[in-house]
This record gives sequence, C-alpha cells and structure tokens, in this order.
Amino acid sequence: MEGKAVNYELRLYVAGKTVKSVAALANLQKYCEEHLKGQYVIEVIDLLVQPQLAEGDQIFAIPTLVRKVPEPIRKIIGDLSNEEKVLVGLNIRPR
Repeated sequence: MEGKAVNYELRLYVAGKTVKSVAALANLQKYCEEHLKGQYVIEVIDLLVQPQLAEGDQIFAIPTLVRKVPEPIRKIIGDLSNEEKVLVGLNIRPR
C-alpha cells in the first residue's frame, strides 16, 4: 500500500451475520469503491466475538459505522442503505 494515503479509517460494528449487518457492510463497500477508491480501510468488528470493543467507541446500537479518520469522529447507525445520508454523514463529496 506504499504511496497511497489512507484518508478514511472506517469501523463497522456488527453482531454476527444478521441481514442488517451483511447489508451494512455490502452498502459501505459499494460506496467506498465508488467514492473513495484506494483511500479507505474498513475494519469490521463483530461484537459477538469482541463485545469489549463496543465501549471504546460508545456503541449502543448495531450495525454502527464509525469514521475514525479524518476527525472529528462520526457515527452512522443502521444498514447504510441511504447512500446520500451515508455520504453526508461521512462528509464525502460524491464523485
């Protein structure tokens, strides 16, 4: 990955492979490929496996997307099916 700047660090909190969790990840990957190609990393955290990680980002609902970088930290809750809401929430300008 040398030479490519990662401008967006995204963390998606899910609980198992629920319909909403799978949809949220698929939607997020689609938006990132369309608008942030080569400039993002997505970390998926399954709270059934690592429940202790919910506290650090103050996760109260799932699925929740957390934008760690760039700051400020932003959160979006739900299956991320509304592309416009996700892009605005992450402060991404559509290409």
